[in-house]
Amino acid sequence: MVPALIEGLVKQGWFVGTDMIDAGLCQTLMQEIQHLARHDILDEAGIGRGKQHHLRKDIRGDAIHWLDRESEAQRLYLEAMAYLQRELNQALYLGLFEYEAHFAHYPPGAFYQRHLDSFRGRANRVISTVGYLNPDWPSDGGGEMVIYAADDPARELARIPPSAGTFACFLSETVPHEVLPTRLPRASIAGWFRRNASLGGLVDPAR
Repeated sequence: MVPALIEGLVKQGWFVGTDMIDAGLCQTLMQEIQHLARHDILDEAGIGRGKQHHLRKDIRGDAIHWLDRESEAQRLYLEAMAYLQRELNQALYLGLFEYEAHFAHYPPGAFYQRHLDSFRGRANRVISTVGYLNPDWPSDGGGEMVIYAADDPARELARIPPSAGTFACFLSETVPHEVLPTRLPRASIAGWFRRNASLGGLVDPAR
């Protein structure tokens, strides 16, 4: 599947594949995020970085927990992303430096308005990824991620149901996307391959 992923990034700036995450791993990660939600360990997500970070429920309504290898399931997922990072660097010479990711839990009714994950020349996120964890997602469950054309914000290129095992990736600076309101609790792992943006003695300063 990796060659198809790379081809999708080159030709159109995005890729979506089904059954790309092991079913057993999806189940274990799903149980982990459900545990975090039940015990109120998730943090409300905001927008912006550094001093510009603030909560905006009118823009996004998910809650997050950063992956830190604290479980075997997290380590397995991050190892798979490390392999993908090596393949992307070898094929596309992107200079990807590291990968960061968090669980994203959307309660019923939550959404994330259309946005870019990075702004050209202002940040270091290069390729975004989303791995979906919900088993047996119904057709009327909502919560799809919509990918839009960069040159026509009204034109949909893809609408991706958040079904377990589905994996999406896209160019962070150029692919607008949003999460539609979900009818059911929605679980995923959002991640970013990044370049090193250290400047003036500061390691990866907020942009």
